[in-house]
Amino acid sequence: MEFRNILKRKAPKFLPDAEVLLAEMSYELIPAVDHAEKLIRDAKDQPILNAAIVYDVDIILTGDKDFLSLEMEHPKCMTVTQFLKNVGVEESGFYT
Repeated sequence: MEFRNILKRKAPKFLPDAEVLLAEMSYELIPAVDHAEKLIRDAKDQPILNAAIVYDVDIILTGDKDFLSLEMEHPKCMTVTQFLKNVGVEESGFYT
C-alpha cells in the first residue's frame, strides 16, 4: 500500500505499469514484528526492519534515507534504481 501511495503522489503516470509489475513479480507479504532493540532512527520503520530480519528478507527496496543509511549486509537496503542496475536492467526512464 505504501508503494502505491508514494507512486500516486510522486509519479502517478507510472502507477499502471507498477500494478502490472506487482501482479507479475514474485514477492511475499510478511507481518511487521515488534522488537525491543532499536536498529533504525525512525521508530515507525523499526517493525518493518525487524520483520525483514526475522523473515530473512534479502532486499528492502526503498527510497527512505533511514533504511538506505543502514550499513547492513542482510537485508540489503537499496533503491529501485540500484536494484535494477544490480540485476542488469538498462535505464529505461521508468526509474530515473
